[in-house]
Amino acid sequence: MPGYARLALVLLCLVALGECRRHRSRKKRWSAPADTHKPGSPLSKKVSDGTKSKKVKTSHLLRIDEHDFTMRPAFAGPAVPVGVDVQVESLDSISEVDMDFTMTLYLRHYWKDERLAFPSATNKSMTFDGRLVKKIWVPDVFFVHSKRSFIHDTTTENIMLRVFPDGHVLYSLRVTVTAACNMDFSRFPLDSQTCTLELESYAYTDEDLMLYWKSGDESLSTDDRISLSQFLIQKFHTTSRLAFYSSTGWYNRLYINFTLRRHIFFFLLQTYFPATLMVMLSWVSFWIDRRAVPARVSLGITTVLTMSTIITGVNASMPRVSYIKAVDIYLWVSFVFVFLSVLEYAAVNYLTTVRDGKDRKLREKARQQTLPCTCGMSHARTMMMDGTYSEADANSLAGYTRGSIVPEDSSEKQERMVVRLSMDNEAAGTKKKGLRGFRIIQNTHAIDTYSRMIFPGAYILFNLVYWCVYC
Repeated sequence: MPGYARLALVLLCLVALGECRRHRSRKKRWSAPADTHKPGSPLSKKVSDGTKSKKVKTSHLLRIDEHDFTMRPAFAGPAVPVGVDVQVESLDSISEVDMDFTMTLYLRHYWKDERLAFPSATNKSMTFDGRLVKKIWVPDVFFVHSKRSFIHDTTTENIMLRVFPDGHVLYSLRVTVTAACNMDFSRFPLDSQTCTLELESYAYTDEDLMLYWKSGDESLSTDDRISLSQFLIQKFHTTSRLAFYSSTGWYNRLYINFTLRRHIFFFLLQTYFPATLMVMLSWVSFWIDRRAVPARVSLGITTVLTMSTIITGVNASMPRVSYIKAVDIYLWVSFVFVFLSVLEYAAVNYLTTVRDGKDRKLREKARQQTLPCTCGMSHARTMMMDGTYSEADANSLAGYTRGSIVPEDSSEKQERMVVRLSMDNEAAGTKKKGLRGFRIIQNTHAIDTYSRMIFPGAYILFNLVYWCVYC
């Protein structure tokens, strides 16, 4: 019995030894390919696992928790130089009614804060988004005379912060701002406007913060594709000076100046040409018969109302300024020409009525002073007028026929007699002198004839003077 137990123990040891050798051979089979590569092959290099490296927080690297960033750099020391440059992305709109403009730009600040310096073997900068801006000190630059402004936030806030190892900081943001622009419309629409966007520190005076253009005039760059429908952008330039507030002190202020010249072609089509055509249309009445009262009156009223509509439309798109604009001078002078053409026909019609009344009285007076003459005729009922005769005179002769003129006694050969109505010589001479002195007033055709030359000539002269002064 002890012999069987000893034999079983030996067999168990042999089985355990075999399993141990089999496990070793399997381990060598899996590790053999890595050992067979040459030392110079790429697979022999050790690949580091980034997930197992030690993480370093930004706050620890920049030592944000070790400093008080509510105070400016070099607090109680010299002023912090903050350089600024601007890239204008677009000039969105110019409003004459509100007297403002809207601009989208990239605003960049440059300064040095030694509290943000960090060690770096490669001397490379680190870039962050807007979340870090709330933890450090940044310049409090704002837009003077701005009405509305906002930082773009699609898809995230358009803010970039770049920190260099020596502590230099670049702070960039994309902003759209609507600012006031004092415009002078005395030469509108033949005007040029100069608008200014002003930047200034809100809290820090020139003793704490020195704001300056980083590269002079080259600090301002624009996109060549910027264009406006009504204006031609002539030039951009930068300036800077100190601004004084009686309660707080002196501040550095930066200026972005740009000059705009208005396109005139739109206003030529919409304002000047229609006004000129209305004035020319009012001259048509000078060629219409003075007796065509409905035609001339309706034409005059139509042109006056059209000119009023043009003036109202222009003023609706303009601010209510207290001075006269160049377009107002042109439109109101044109309106005066149209109105004078209406008054011209009123004068013609009045003088025509007065003259007809005087002629009628003269004819009646002449008829009463003329005595009838028989001259062998039984009835002298035929009268001939020298010159013009009225309709009443023609009707008074309509009842008499040729047979009534011939004498009843046919044997008598008497020649037909004609009674001629005439005025007294002295009265005729007086009337001739009056007509000679007031020929233009009495002759309504002469008023229309002179108006055909005076109105166009005066309007052409006005246009020559107007365009020479304002162009």
